[in-house]
Amino acid sequence: MNNNYEKIADLLFPNIDKTPEYYEKLYPARHLQKGAEVTRFAPSPTGYVHMGSLLTAFYDYMFAKQSVGVFFLRIEDTDLERTVEKGVEGIISDLAQYEINADEGVDKDKNSVGMYGPYIQTQRKEIYLTYAKDLVRRGLAYPCFCTKEEIDEIRHEQEKNNECQIGYYGKYAKCRDLSYEEIKKNIEAQKPFVIRLKSTAKVGDRVKFVDKVRGEIEMSDSINDVVILKSGTMLPPYNFAHAIDDHLMHTTTVIRSNEWLNSVPEHIQIFKALGFEQPEYAHVAFVQRIDPETGTKRKISKRKDPETAISYMVEAGYPAKSVHEYLFTLANTNFEDWRIQNPKADMMDFRLTYDKISLSGALFDLDKFNDVSKRVIANMTAEEVYDKLVSWASVYDKKWAELLSNDKDYAIKFLSIDRYIQNPRKDIAKWSDTKDLYGYFYDELFDKKYELDETFEKDTLSKIFADYINSYDENDDKNVWFDKIKQIGERYGFVAQVKEYKKNPTAYKGHCGHVCNFIRVALTGKRTSPDLYEICKLFGKEKMAKRLNDFVETL
Repeated sequence: MNNNYEKIADLLFPNIDKTPEYYEKLYPARHLQKGAEVTRFAPSPTGYVHMGSLLTAFYDYMFAKQSVGVFFLRIEDTDLERTVEKGVEGIISDLAQYEINADEGVDKDKNSVGMYGPYIQTQRKEIYLTYAKDLVRRGLAYPCFCTKEEIDEIRHEQEKNNECQIGYYGKYAKCRDLSYEEIKKNIEAQKPFVIRLKSTAKVGDRVKFVDKVRGEIEMSDSINDVVILKSGTMLPPYNFAHAIDDHLMHTTTVIRSNEWLNSVPEHIQIFKALGFEQPEYAHVAFVQRIDPETGTKRKISKRKDPETAISYMVEAGYPAKSVHEYLFTLANTNFEDWRIQNPKADMMDFRLTYDKISLSGALFDLDKFNDVSKRVIANMTAEEVYDKLVSWASVYDKKWAELLSNDKDYAIKFLSIDRYIQNPRKDIAKWSDTKDLYGYFYDELFDKKYELDETFEKDTLSKIFADYINSYDENDDKNVWFDKIKQIGERYGFVAQVKEYKKNPTAYKGHCGHVCNFIRVALTGKRTSPDLYEICKLFGKEKMAKRLNDFVETL
């Protein structure tokens, strides 16, 4: 060992007395079954979680769950300038809302849960300094005192010389071979510095690696002496921090955005310098959407696409099951075919695979998301819908929650209409839809705004409604009930058979469907609704009579 390297290491890190061996013993290997994956979701607390981030977390969660492995949450907050207030709490809350629960990591109180913590990077600073000191001690890293102006000068010189690459390397790495005396003088002068890793590559070198999504990849090796500790804070950037953390936490698979793909060569060099076995990488493409202005695909944007924010989905009331189902459609290209073949199967029976992740990126489609959610909610029991709806409404619509809670049995009954049939009604995409869809079941919310296209004689409608109420018997089955409506309609010029009306529409005032529609709109205000027969039974004769009379009065 070069004695000067030892002296430089002690000069730079006088307060670091631990060694890498200490941390290797502190974080022993995990004892998991063969093939178990250890994955991590490692966001920066720089803003809200959106659908793209949630999909990455979903991959981490599912691949660990499927392999009986471990999924943990790590907060990468070393970029202090970009960290936002309550950012960590927001991430944890968003994941919890959609039941992507980590086996270990950071909890809602920002405490570490698990034997491989702390799971917040700013709390791991001593660990990073220990490994950086060891690299300096072994002559693999060094302090760089170049100012921003000097770095700019290097860049201008490289451009002037038509260098094939711009960066801090080779003859341009001015601080790489500073003597102990020069370094000591700079330290005593309190010159700011960063720590750089000495690149082992030269211009033209190539590196190969296997990506779990993209297969074998070959690219130019990194010749830059990259920064591994930043000036001032002495905190590491992502490249150094993730290498140490994923090693000590025994991560087997790093699933991350393909924006990191070009950084893999420098990451490989860092792992090799540290003497670590490299985890497997899986680089996934950005979630995209169609730009309404240009009609072209683009990466989803926090600014342009607020509806992709998890906080929006929570407030709108998309249930976790719907979000999971939609995430499966984004995650693997074969999920939708599987769902068609297995319409009633639990989505967790589907096995996610790396080879079915889209290389070009999943496409977020809000209309499709709503359709998926409608199908998921349609397959829930009325009790499940009620519980989840009241839970949501108690936070976001307290009046609605109060009405629903006043008579649970009544709410369960109207939520059950058209639910337990072969093709259940698919009208609820999110809980915020429900008051508009079902508010008419409550007099307090019925606004007497009627969706009626046709205009008919008030006197005729009044007579039809009077006859309907007089003939109504709650003990009638559906066929008897409908036959009575047909008879009432014929009495006032409405033919019983729709096809007869279509043959000669001028011969009749309408058909039995029109009569049903008058009743439907008068009772609900809407042209479409769940089964009218069931609504009438639930309302009862007295409530129906009042609604029908109120409707006539508005004509």
